[in-house]
Amino acid sequence: QEQLVESGGGLVQAGGSLRLSCTASDRTLSSAFMGWFRQASGKEREFVAVISRFGRSTYYADSVKGRFTVSRDIAKNMVYLQMNSLKPEDTAVYYCAAGPRYSNPSALPAEESRYDYWGQGTQVAVSS
Repeated sequence: QEQLVESGGGLVQAGGSLRLSCTASDRTLSSAFMGWFRQASGKEREFVAVISRFGRSTYYADSVKGRFTVSRDIAKNMVYLQMNSLKPEDTAVYYCAAGPRYSNPSALPAEESRYDYWGQGTQVAVSS
């Protein structure tokens, strides 16, 4: 059974915007920190952004800081990634990931090993 499902990917021109969504089928995952990662073709998966368990803190990769915003709606069990000023180098499969249930409220990890659940990914393509 899939725990996390991403949506909202697509093709957009450089400078455009997209909003990715991630829904968790298990409501207890609302107690976890939630992250976004991406993997471009031929490259390793990399950290993009993370939001803390209660949504009070966020942390971003330098490459997306100031352009991307991660948010969550705990009541709806949803996490979002608003992506603005997109660049061709943002082209990748974007993955939603969840940490362990009842995460430390201050945790904002960038390491993949800290995440227990992963979605299947959604493709984002940015044309120049």
